[in-house]
Amino acid sequence: MKRIIFVVASLSVFCLPFAANAQVKRAVVKRTVIYSPDKKITAEVLLNNNKQIVYNIQYAGKTIMQNSAMGIVREDADFATGMEWLSASEQTTVRDKYQMLNAKKTSLSYTANKKTIMVQNASKDAMQIVFQVSNDGVAFRYVFPQISSAVKKITKEATTFHFLEGTKAWLQPKTEAQSGWEHSNPSYEAHYMMDIKTGTPSPGKNGWIYPAMFKYDNVWMLITEAALGRTYCGTSLQQFSEGNEYKINFPQEPEKYTNGALYPESTLPWQMPWRIIALGSLKTITESTLGTDLALPAIAVDSSFIKPGRASWSWIMSKDNFIIYDEQKKYIDYAADMHWEYCLIDADWDRKIGYDKIKELAEYAAKKKVGILLWYNSAGDWNTVKYTPKDKMLTHESRIKEFAILKEMGIKGIKTDFFSGDGQSMINYYQDILEDAAQFHLLVNFHGATLPRGWQRTYPNLMTTEAVYGYEMITFNQKDADVAAPHMIMSAFARNAFDPMDFTPVSLYKIPRINRKTSVAFEMATAVIFLSGIQHFVEGPEGMAKMPDAVKNYMQNIPAVWDEVKFIDGYPGKFYAVARRAGKKWYVAGINGDSLTQNIMIDKLSFIPPFKTGTLFSSNEKNEINISKETVYAKQNKTIAIKPNDGFVMVFE
Repeated sequence: MKRIIFVVASLSVFCLPFAANAQVKRAVVKRTVIYSPDKKITAEVLLNNNKQIVYNIQYAGKTIMQNSAMGIVREDADFATGMEWLSASEQTTVRDKYQMLNAKKTSLSYTANKKTIMVQNASKDAMQIVFQVSNDGVAFRYVFPQISSAVKKITKEATTFHFLEGTKAWLQPKTEAQSGWEHSNPSYEAHYMMDIKTGTPSPGKNGWIYPAMFKYDNVWMLITEAALGRTYCGTSLQQFSEGNEYKINFPQEPEKYTNGALYPESTLPWQMPWRIIALGSLKTITESTLGTDLALPAIAVDSSFIKPGRASWSWIMSKDNFIIYDEQKKYIDYAADMHWEYCLIDADWDRKIGYDKIKELAEYAAKKKVGILLWYNSAGDWNTVKYTPKDKMLTHESRIKEFAILKEMGIKGIKTDFFSGDGQSMINYYQDILEDAAQFHLLVNFHGATLPRGWQRTYPNLMTTEAVYGYEMITFNQKDADVAAPHMIMSAFARNAFDPMDFTPVSLYKIPRINRKTSVAFEMATAVIFLSGIQHFVEGPEGMAKMPDAVKNYMQNIPAVWDEVKFIDGYPGKFYAVARRAGKKWYVAGINGDSLTQNIMIDKLSFIPPFKTGTLFSSNEKNEINISKETVYAKQNKTIAIKPNDGFVMVFE
């Protein structure tokens, strides 16, 4: 067996070597400015009269964020108050190019201007603040450059995002730790509150999750974090934001691995995750890749097993009672018939089917060129979920034993569910699973989990993560089905902005006991709009058999990897239209969650050659699927009208 080694970027941002408590000659300059390469974005960093480091952001000469605080408070030292300015480096340019199979496009590049600001606290301990400003946003991180084997603990991060009066927000509340079904929260599963005033309190004490979306005048902003390694917790935004100022929120006490660390702790040197503010037009944010540009890079010795794909999945429609041998064999046949790469067998497979029969199914599937994925309970004392297998993921020893069995059986990946949140020890638990799984060539899907924050770049075997109020909720409740369209659109804009999202889309026929409000064309479009390394589809073999051959052919050939993205039009929670290219084929998809008909201008498809004819999937007057041909002409003013809860897809060969 070849061992997979993930190499995390080394600490290379230090402009000067520092010993603990080193003193550096104080510079006169107490303000510095970093510009984006195109000069549209300006980040200003300064020491104010209260000896606090603050930052301001301008876009196209307009202030969009002002007097936002900076700093870190450790148990042994305060780096948020009583600060002194030491120096600011010259502006330099940083560039990066990398490849990914699980992203908006396969070839990615990043260019930004960088400055490192050196400050010290009242005890003369130094801290660096590194700013990188690209054409699509501002990113910054804190660095402690000293060398010390003593473990330092952070009690608070003083970072804030201070918006101007009149800014609107699109935010998802973070659920309370150990609330919900079987005490399984927080799992980043709630509806976004849309177009609300900044300063509106979160309905719960656990604040607001990332990505958090804001709009001031005509400038959009999306806040998230990246490069979350092993020395920090996942963060969010606090519940209260007086004066439109949002503060960093640390996780609640239960959000940790048993007896593990909750808040950040580490030896020195120590660099923190990037705080990211993507900004500009909706097109800029939708096409941005900042979430992976700033993630920790990875080098896999052998990545041949990392294959994105499409999957059949029985549980979403038939639930617990059909995790049985014959049903799973049927779904393997279905995946093979659909030319999909995987079939997911969900909870309790060990009790209802058993390891021996699962191996038999894996061998059967392999003959049909289908890989089997298996569900696991993250277990631990953080929830009371009874589903099995349990306790197999909890320790390195138990994982290695289980993964060796799976590899011998020919299993291709795992889905691990019901994590406890964002504490540092839990963040390490996610990464432990990823690293051990990679050794045994296993792909990973996290459910009941946190936002991955760019981990799909650091650990390429991470195919997808739930962290969304996904389609299963639509199959449970009519009230969720009633608002599915705007919720899916909001999820595309925010949750799926940088990280793969296992929403599990595309119901084409019927949902048991639920009146689905979205059209077939809408559902088909989400297969293009949503990004996931493995896309688990809702529709089963019975429903697919009811569809026209052209719809089945479309679902058989929907790409698993995209090479290029073009944002067409949209508005969070209302409508979304995007184009994606795979090889030489373009897919253009749009969905409407508004109460009004939306018109998509064909002339926005200028990247498709004139006189190119594509297949258009849309809805007729009875809301049934309609299949026709549509030609793109130069400077054509023709539009595609999308009714409420409707959508379309155009495929250009």
